[in-house]
Amino acid sequence: MILPGIPKDEPKRLDALLAYSILDTMPEPEYDDITYLASQICGTPISLISLVDDKRQWFKSHHGLDATETPRELAFCAHAINDKNNIFIVADSREDERFYDNPLVTDNPHVIFYAGIPLVNREGYALGTLCVIDNEPKFLNEFQLKALTALSNQIISLFELRKITSELQIKAFEAEAQNKVLEKFAGTAAHDIKSPLATIVMIANHIENQYSKNLGADGLKYIKMINTSADSLIHIIDGILNYSQNTKVLSEDKQQLNVWSLVRDIIKLVDPKRLVEFGYGFENHISIYTNKVALEQIFLNLLVNAIKYNDKKECRITIAMTDHGDFVMFNVIDNGPGIKREDQDRVLEIFETASLTDKSGDKGTGIGLATVKSLVEGLGGTIRLTSEIGLGTNFEFTIRK
Repeated sequence: MILPGIPKDEPKRLDALLAYSILDTMPEPEYDDITYLASQICGTPISLISLVDDKRQWFKSHHGLDATETPRELAFCAHAINDKNNIFIVADSREDERFYDNPLVTDNPHVIFYAGIPLVNREGYALGTLCVIDNEPKFLNEFQLKALTALSNQIISLFELRKITSELQIKAFEAEAQNKVLEKFAGTAAHDIKSPLATIVMIANHIENQYSKNLGADGLKYIKMINTSADSLIHIIDGILNYSQNTKVLSEDKQQLNVWSLVRDIIKLVDPKRLVEFGYGFENHISIYTNKVALEQIFLNLLVNAIKYNDKKECRITIAMTDHGDFVMFNVIDNGPGIKREDQDRVLEIFETASLTDKSGDKGTGIGLATVKSLVEGLGGTIRLTSEIGLGTNFEFTIRK
């Protein structure tokens, strides 16, 4: 076995990697979707997003492999980052003097075939790889290599978005005008999110068109879920970018909406597997004249939070609506852990969070509920919450008709 060399720019490379604050973070679906697609495209059982620090390769996403990291001296990816301008391919590691006696080859996971695309950031530092692995010799065609390269570009876009988001959050704490900070965040984030989303939609459509016979029912279902989620996010991003500038636009750009239809569509998006028990307290099927994108975003944030932070075996959410003349009042009531009384007045302010974490340990950014408050007020309404620890939370808001 030949140990991997150390890149000439190693100190700066490591600084660049650490600047993303991504090592040892929890799994995230946008990265897992990419490794799933990489395996499907290349027909390999394993695909990894591997980041190489000074002692190990750590996997931000590991499709088809239980391990979360391996020593750097054993890592194929540690070889790949030394040639950041080319795809690193090992057709049969058993016949390669660098790897034939590597424990990752002789023992599980039996890495026989390896193809790694270096993840090179905008400053030119190779942070790691997007790689596909098989336990038998393999060959990738031109389409597969181009698709892997496209996916690797989207990983870098996600990394850059992560850094931008973090930097914007820090700046937001220092800013005097909170509404200007939110507008800047929305504009910057929307620009950086839409590009990788559009590419993912394009690749997913191509896979569905060209490889539908090989994907099977489950594969096609996941491709359609990716498309639906990405399209919905692009739609919401476009709307929020256009309407978050000021409340004047929110009040002027309206359409007649059937609230029942809107709520039903949002529920399909946030609970595609129908794991949540929804109750409806509609007085009647009221039609209101308001901004659709804003109302969608309000419900999306409230329902996602109610599901994400629910700590009960059975998640239950009730959505009620009553007509109050010039206003419609909505209630979104969950059976979650509740919010402490001392947190209730501040959780609707930007970057303020309650002492809650979801199942993955995420505490949230404090942006979602602040956005809800801004949009409700932009639609001429008000919002408040009541909550009891252990019994759940009731978000009550009004929308001018």
